Amino acid sequence: MWLLIIWVSVLIWAAGTFWFLFKKPSPFSASSVRPAEPLELDQKKRDKVLKQGFTKEKIPANLDAIIIGSGIGGMTAAATMAKSGKKVLVLEQHDVAGGCCHTFTEKGFEFDVGLHYFGQLHENGLLKVAMDQISEGQLEFVELPQHFDSIVIDDKGKRRDYPILSGRVEMEQNLKKLFPNDVKAVEEFFKVMKLTARKTPLMAILKIIPQWFALFLIKSGIANLISSIFRLSDFNATEMNYKLTSNKDLHLIFSYFFYGVAPKESSFMINALMLHHFKRGAYYPKGGASEIPFHVTKVIQKYGGSVLVRAPVSRILVDNKGTAYGVTVKKGEEHVEIRAPVIISNCGIFNTFQKLLPTEIQTKPEIQSRLDMMRPGKASFLLFSGFDATQEELGITATSTWLFKSNDMDGMMDDFFSMSKDEAPENVPMVLITFPSAKDSQTSQIRHPGKSCMTILTMVNYEWFEDWKDTRVRKRGDDYFSYKQRFADHIFNWACQHFPKLKDKLVYQEAATPLTNMHYLSCNRGAIYSADHNLERFYAEAMARNRCDTPVKNLYLSGQDIFSCGIAGALHGGLLCASTVLNYPVYIDLYLLKKNLKWRKAKETAKLAEKKQQ
Repeated sequence: MWLLIIWVSVLIWAAGTFWFLFKKPSPFSASSVRPAEPLELDQKKRDKVLKQGFTKEKIPANLDAIIIGSGIGGMTAAATMAKSGKKVLVLEQHDVAGGCCHTFTEKGFEFDVGLHYFGQLHENGLLKVAMDQISEGQLEFVELPQHFDSIVIDDKGKRRDYPILSGRVEMEQNLKKLFPNDVKAVEEFFKVMKLTARKTPLMAILKIIPQWFALFLIKSGIANLISSIFRLSDFNATEMNYKLTSNKDLHLIFSYFFYGVAPKESSFMINALMLHHFKRGAYYPKGGASEIPFHVTKVIQKYGGSVLVRAPVSRILVDNKGTAYGVTVKKGEEHVEIRAPVIISNCGIFNTFQKLLPTEIQTKPEIQSRLDMMRPGKASFLLFSGFDATQEELGITATSTWLFKSNDMDGMMDDFFSMSKDEAPENVPMVLITFPSAKDSQTSQIRHPGKSCMTILTMVNYEWFEDWKDTRVRKRGDDYFSYKQRFADHIFNWACQHFPKLKDKLVYQEAATPLTNMHYLSCNRGAIYSADHNLERFYAEAMARNRCDTPVKNLYLSGQDIFSCGIAGALHGGLLCASTVLNYPVYIDLYLLKKNLKWRKAKETAKLAEKKQQ
């Protein structure tokens, strides 16, 4: 009798699982991808898509979801839900859609504000399949040179240059050549990197399965038996680097993607994952970063949704039962109320919980508990420079350059971030130098002939700029301008030491401080990478608890705060959010689609080979 009951239960469970995974309509399909259309170069036509100003009349009727913020995390969630038959509205406080993917043009120069380059866009890779789906095939990418990054250590006049190469085997082989006495350390690092890349999806699954079950797997030790990735998530980068080698130059290479957290406080797993991200190549959007919101917006519109700008959300509406039911948008002196059964916030956990929720909800223990899991991230400082010269005349390439004043990242960062406000500007210890115009040189010269642009990024303390937080943009005073210019002059002169032809051709320059990031990107304390990426955030239990659903019913989170930073991290945050809201694991559809595309490609290749033999 009991055997029969168990057998029937298994059959019911199997049938339910089959229905859940395969009978629900999928938002993704190979047929939705069409050949990319020519680049739209008419700025007026682009503005009609990217700069649709908010009015009451433009709000779609019968909304299924409202998304706060048009960064890639919010746009991915919105497009996925739209393709699932949901009517969505994306609200953006800035005057152009895109978040960190938007661009701005000044004096004929076009600058990225957050996207520098990203990886894993090789044919039929999961990220490429996802990008194709949310844009329906309209995004094209330029593959950067194999030598995609240069690490330069300016150590008291003893300069050391290390090229970083992409390639399945070339990346590892190159590091072995650069460090012949540390071949074993490089091999061990790449073994861990491979494990991280293959098993990190298990960490993401913790955010989709029921939380009680995820915590049971972790606390019972079953998770550790399933994969060593759950144990690896407990190790900081410095600790693991020293286990591999004592060579501090190699330590720096293993952790060179700085995002405001010293290696001793950051996750070895995440640092390894970042380097692996570029193993199959580095890529840049053809036509510039704004192509991403331009095409994703059109997909959202195609399915009845809208992306509206100049729409600052002032409050998330919550009823007396603790359920979110809408938002208010500030339109002049008026606060426009918009209702929907689902609210998705893509503006970060701190903005969402500390600024947008009603005060009585903010103080609830369950909200504070979620906030206590995170800490604010380090702020960013960016310098945008324009040159009246081609890349050939400037001697620049698509390769990004990471400059460091020492190979001791822990020491450098501790010293710098502990400096006084007055000491800091002339003591910046690390910068990223990137030339967007060189990464997409063909279309850049069509759109902006004879011009080149450079972006320099570094991390700073928000507190150094806090004195001006209550001033208005572009009206912060001479003392503010002088202070930020000290940072700008120092890092620009440092860049000119490595690219000496820049200084004579400079015709435009603008610095973006943490306050700039807060104004245009609504970044909490100017942190473009959102919440801090400290080690504790990536513990298995923290990953299970930090999920898209929130203590407020019908309110969900998307973007960088859900999984990790960067364009790819934010995109995965959007996919995880869509999976949660739809109660359907869209990753399974992406995975099956990826396998199907690979099978088709293999079949086509076999046919071509057969024809050649005939």
